[in-house]
Amino acid sequence: MAFRFLLVSLNIEAILGEVTISGRRQKLEEMTKGQHLRDAYAVTLDRMKAQKEGRSALGMKALMWVSNAERPLDTSELCHALGVKKGSADLDYESVLEIRTILRCCLGLITIEASSSTVRLVHLTLQEYLSNSPSLFQSPHSLIAEVCLTYLNFPRIQELSPTLCSAQFKARVPLVEYASYYWGNHMRKEKAECVSQLALKLLSRFEEHISSQLLLLHYHDDGPWWDWCFYERDGPNGFTGLHGAAFLGIADAVAALLGTKEWDINAVDTLG
Repeated sequence: MAFRFLLVSLNIEAILGEVTISGRRQKLEEMTKGQHLRDAYAVTLDRMKAQKEGRSALGMKALMWVSNAERPLDTSELCHALGVKKGSADLDYESVLEIRTILRCCLGLITIEASSSTVRLVHLTLQEYLSNSPSLFQSPHSLIAEVCLTYLNFPRIQELSPTLCSAQFKARVPLVEYASYYWGNHMRKEKAECVSQLALKLLSRFEEHISSQLLLLHYHDDGPWWDWCFYERDGPNGFTGLHGAAFLGIADAVAALLGTKEWDINAVDTLG
């Protein structure tokens, strides 16, 4: 039943997208020839691409993020992710979009889960459709890694204390957690020279960067003792960029870091 309602909804949106009676009649005839969700998805994507350039690009970027993210993004994370401009020097809050603008540009293909405020595709079948259409997005994981690393390298992120708890920074810089947890996952899936350079920039000062602490908290949350180590001390000192690259399994970054300076490859952090 859910399939039918979704199909009807997308078809109606496509028909009402036409501005003349003749156009709507023609669209109705086209839609009645296809009886499957994949036909409705194809028509909706064509409509999305036919929007004005900025709206079309925004809609496709949002679909790329939502369909390729390592976990569901909440609305503020997606808004910040889509507001990062390639090569920008710092976070510009005037570039951060409103979620309603993003939803309008996606023409009903993404929605917000009311119980968690996370953004998801309108149906699991859309994920399957997008996965079977690899030409829709060019190097999505490389692009996501680039945004994550650009964000983490912003001066206002670098200035954050490594021992801040999430409540103290998430309202202002909500993408920090996702970027810290998953940039390595995306980078391993697709390699690009610009991403490698951004990774080296982050790893060169990883020990003092909040992302190193968040990464460890994400993978090794051992209760009150661990929280005390992070928030009442200076964090697990000694977790260097070389540690980070090896921990994330990015062999190219390990090799590149070893070529930048002398490292003690037997060094351990304060947790051993």
